[in-house]
Amino acid sequence: MSQRPAQNSPARNETADSADPAAPSDTTDTTDTTDTADTADTAVYTHGHHESVLRSHTWRTAANSAAYLLSSLRPGMRVLDIGCGPGTITADLAALVPGGHVVGVDRAPDVLDLARATAAERGVDNVEFAVGDVHALAYPDGSFDVVHAHQVLQHVGDPVRALREMRRVCAPGGVVAARDSDYAAMTWHPGSPGLDDWLDLYRRVARANGGEPDAGRTLKSWALAAGFTDVTAGADTWCYSTPEERAWWAGLWADRTVASSYADRAVEGGHADAERLRAIAGAWREWGRAPDGWFAVLHGEILCRG
Repeated sequence: MSQRPAQNSPARNETADSADPAAPSDTTDTTDTTDTADTADTAVYTHGHHESVLRSHTWRTAANSAAYLLSSLRPGMRVLDIGCGPGTITADLAALVPGGHVVGVDRAPDVLDLARATAAERGVDNVEFAVGDVHALAYPDGSFDVVHAHQVLQHVGDPVRALREMRRVCAPGGVVAARDSDYAAMTWHPGSPGLDDWLDLYRRVARANGGEPDAGRTLKSWALAAGFTDVTAGADTWCYSTPEERAWWAGLWADRTVASSYADRAVEGGHADAERLRAIAGAWREWGRAPDGWFAVLHGEILCRG
């Protein structure tokens, strides 16, 4: 399934899910029995929110990033979108549950301003955004019909605990959905020692930050460990092969490698120096110029009930 970044607007939006008209707003005090001191995430988000990161996040839509979930959505549903980022997926989900309500939560307050701007620009009024941590969600049990997380579990310190918390706030008969990439399963042509170095470096930095970059293959296992008894697991891909797709994908990774929080953490953690990062960025740009270039990103997906 080839996605075409050239068709999307510049970095300004992204989304995930939201919930119920009665769900608390981002300014409302909420009741939760979870001990946040015990459940707060210990992992560090590897990418941060540099422009090169948002360039990718704002391209994401419900169609290209949550297609496996769409047949489960119905009008009037209450949806929670965890790790919503700039809100592009979230706003899409809100449009797909007319008469319902969507809540998008993210740990980074600044990116929620982008999410609110996305919703306002689209005229979506059944969505709200709040700061939140998947390990300690500030909502009562059974608050949402759908709880969704896109590219979140790979970045958290305890994905099983996160899934248990997602299960807690999901209503009986509802759906918990998660999708994560699997870095070790990413593949490309032509071969590039520089991209091999990128993959090795990224996986080491992500694990040093407390995450699991190969999360896609582990989602089903995590869901079963979290207590789900009905788990439908699948996979899907993003594929970049046209000149426009290659330039976009290579450009954002080249920039991310030298200018984002990921670059800072690679250097500060002793995983790479600036010269090595520049070499990897150059390898990305070289790959992007290859007329026969092709890159596939594999994602694991789970729909959980019970």
